Amino acid sequence: MRDTDCVSFLQWVLPQLQMRWPGFRRVRGQVCKRIQRRMDDLSCPDAAQYCTFLQAHPEEWPVLDALCRVTVTRFYRNTQVFALLVRDVLPDLARAALQRHVECLRVWCAGCASGEEPYTLAIAWQLELAARFPQLACEILATDADAELLTRAAQACYGWSAVRNLPPGWRAAAFETDDSRFCLKPAFKTAVHFLPQDVRTAAPPGDFALICCRNLAFTYFETELQVQVAETLYDRLVPGGVLLLGVREQLPEAGPRFQTLSERLALFRRPL
Repeated sequence: MRDTDCVSFLQWVLPQLQMRWPGFRRVRGQVCKRIQRRMDDLSCPDAAQYCTFLQAHPEEWPVLDALCRVTVTRFYRNTQVFALLVRDVLPDLARAALQRHVECLRVWCAGCASGEEPYTLAIAWQLELAARFPQLACEILATDADAELLTRAAQACYGWSAVRNLPPGWRAAAFETDDSRFCLKPAFKTAVHFLPQDVRTAAPPGDFALICCRNLAFTYFETELQVQVAETLYDRLVPGGVLLLGVREQLPEAGPRFQTLSERLALFRRPL
């Protein structure tokens, strides 16, 4: 399928999936390849034939929805973000949790893909913060709509490209090498729990001190759905809790009113 044909197809199909074309402009190559493979499996010679197939087979829409999920992730993605989390944000949240007399700092990573983000947070907590807050545990709930990615996340073994951004000391402390793969040591996996869940339709119970929703809802979802997700995230944050988006993302103008902690790094707070 030519790029122009794929662009036309995505511009037609994405609104029907409550997604927006601008978010896919730069990453469409990954999605177009998946759609082409699916078309080949169905013996659809072109996008027009696939459109006809979709209209005749409504059960195909969830399959297409899965093909349109973009998964670009790695450990310690955006070093400035994680440096700020470790230096300021997580310690502040830990102190606030202790003031509330809770025993666990709860974190939610929405759209966790194959686990690099929640595991980065688990490594950061254990190596940099656990000794400073010995009376406080850290529990990280990681959700994603893709069960296959969650299976890979549970295995916790990665190639060099996934771990290369980690501080060398963290990488040496947290991973064992196995045939050129880097496998997370069990001690760093215990704080992370995975749950198959789509942020568009569900959210985990309870409240959280930190929610990470990076490069997902506020890049790919259409505006009305973005507002809906923003309201869900706001409701799940404790007062004073922090929301982290992708560095190129912004919250929708409508919806709940977050305080901006860092516009450049896309950090927001639920007011006290």
